[in-house]
Amino acid sequence: MTSPGLPYFLEEGGAAWTPIGHNDAVTWPELAPLFRRGDVAAVEQHLIRLREKGVTCIRLMLEYCHGEHRYLEAPAGRFAKNMVQLWDDLFSLLEKVGLRVLLTPYDTFFMWIRWRHHPYNRANGGPCSSRRTWLTCPQMRAAIKQRLAFASDRWGGSPALFAWDIWNEIHPAHAEDDASLITPFIDDIAHWLRARELDRRGYANLQTVSIFGPELINHPSLVETIFRHPALDFANTHLYEHGTIDAPRNTVTPALAVGRLMRNAVEATGPTRPVFDSEHGPIHSFKDKKRTLAEPFDDEYFRHIQWAHLASGGAGGGMRWPNRHPHILTSGMRQSQYVLSQFLPLIDWTTFNRRNLSEDLRCDDPGLALIGCGDESQALIWLVRTDQLSRDGMMVPGSPAPATLTVPGLRVGIYSVQAFDTKLATIATLPHATSIAGLLKTPTGPIGSDIAIVIRRSEQADPLLPVRMDRPLRRV
Repeated sequence: MTSPGLPYFLEEGGAAWTPIGHNDAVTWPELAPLFRRGDVAAVEQHLIRLREKGVTCIRLMLEYCHGEHRYLEAPAGRFAKNMVQLWDDLFSLLEKVGLRVLLTPYDTFFMWIRWRHHPYNRANGGPCSSRRTWLTCPQMRAAIKQRLAFASDRWGGSPALFAWDIWNEIHPAHAEDDASLITPFIDDIAHWLRARELDRRGYANLQTVSIFGPELINHPSLVETIFRHPALDFANTHLYEHGTIDAPRNTVTPALAVGRLMRNAVEATGPTRPVFDSEHGPIHSFKDKKRTLAEPFDDEYFRHIQWAHLASGGAGGGMRWPNRHPHILTSGMRQSQYVLSQFLPLIDWTTFNRRNLSEDLRCDDPGLALIGCGDESQALIWLVRTDQLSRDGMMVPGSPAPATLTVPGLRVGIYSVQAFDTKLATIATLPHATSIAGLLKTPTGPIGSDIAIVIRRSEQADPLLPVRMDRPLRRV
């Protein structure tokens, strides 16, 4: 659930819950064996391995229509038995293993590209004559509600459902090229779904809407809708900046772009609502240039993006779209997620009313970039070298001099300081530091590549509650 005034997620019992995960699809290698119950046990073992690597959530589409054989409805209005069985089995496994799913009803990317094949196309007996009226056509609106009603009634009561992403990468092109028509669509669908769930269960699942991040530049009026719409519970963007994130030349510049974009998202969302990236990755390199990044490079690129996302004030480390052959995350990426999960207990997320501090942080080592967030009692800063890149764009750890970090905004007092190794998950306890006149200075020691620094008021170093997986997240 979300809590008023808190930009992170909580379990119903009050413990912190953080989305650590990635995008997957029912046709990709690790979940494909569920179709027609080909090998349910193999999928269960895969989910167990994810949990053991610290993963808490995966993002999925109810259908992934890259081909013709995984439509949820075929024809429109008739729910395919094999797909319904797949989702019944998957929810059962997620509950058993202890993972959640961020669920979106349509694969709008391939639905757009392959519209001539889709069951919703009126030419195929469906409700809608044009992909440019998906959000405005009354018959299409009725079909959207029918699909969400079916999914909510069948799986909406599962504790494995994290939230509804009620429209994937919403775009003015889906609404007759009129950005002003997107807000009324969300008004209708979000309020209708919430009312239906409240009527049937007495609570409503969390809701969000995702967007292809660059569209916020093309259509700035959508910032209010995506980040602050009152019917949505958290903000959700897809970080695919051209030339940095989508086609990386090194492993640091994309992370700095994530830090900048997430700073903008955190500031646009405000201090009382969670925000995170639910899709990112080297999409231009993979899809357009037909190039799969070398695994060591991709692992470092992934890890750097993860820490830039978290340190900016995002909930979790962001959710990668694999963009690899095969279409799965590498073992190195899974290890990075595990390391992130080991880091999380160092912050009390249940009280962390963070704001982005990246532009206010200072360090006397000019070779370090700083990304961070904090409130008056805690701070999280990720420091990464910008002057140690090899010719192939990867980090070459150096032997720099010790550095001193200056953090603003902490109230007067004594603070514990910990340095966390983002590769090895080891923790070094640094000397206590004192905040005076709104500034805290702390030595970090020499930083050869990157490091995460955690600062907490010393009296807040109590153990955190364990995460439970027995009830759904709910809006309160």
